[in-house]
Amino acid sequence: MINDIVKETRDKMKASLHVFEQDLHGIRGGRASTALVDRLVVDYYGQETELRQLANISTPEAMQILIRPYDKSAVKSIEKAIQTSNIGIHPAVDGDVIRLNMPPLTRERRQDLVKFLHKRMEEARVAMRNIRRAANDDLKEFEKEGMISEDELERGEAEVQKLTDQFIEQIEELGKHKEKEIMEV
Repeated sequence: MINDIVKETRDKMKASLHVFEQDLHGIRGGRASTALVDRLVVDYYGQETELRQLANISTPEAMQILIRPYDKSAVKSIEKAIQTSNIGIHPAVDGDVIRLNMPPLTRERRQDLVKFLHKRMEEARVAMRNIRRAANDDLKEFEKEGMISEDELERGEAEVQKLTDQFIEQIEELGKHKEKEIMEV
């Protein structure tokens, strides 16, 4: 019973960490990355569609993203989606391809990105703590109903805390790595 709760908690924390990792890919570092735009939502014939489903996205140069739409009629929709997003890059339409030339990050922009990164890290830590609280509530409920003993409750809470500490440590490591990438000139 305790093992089930611990396993369920681990699975939830893994999923939450995966979401955090995906968010990190969308935060701009010092180099161009297709992850910056591949999940961008485009209005394609009235349908909300991710850019990666509409185009081939590549980085031919360190500071450039090249978008080749599969359907040439989607160029205008993609251009509009990029302009209305908050990535801060103006698309250059070149026939049936779109080029995103990444301007070098200013010191202020780097600091803003680091602040945003720290905010996302805190949100991820809060998510982990919420998962821990839910697991501990389940354990306390089992103990109240007499399904587990007080010692088993303490053991279960200790295991859940150990898991929480491990996942928060992973968030810290990922965050430090991303911060280093952002501040790299």
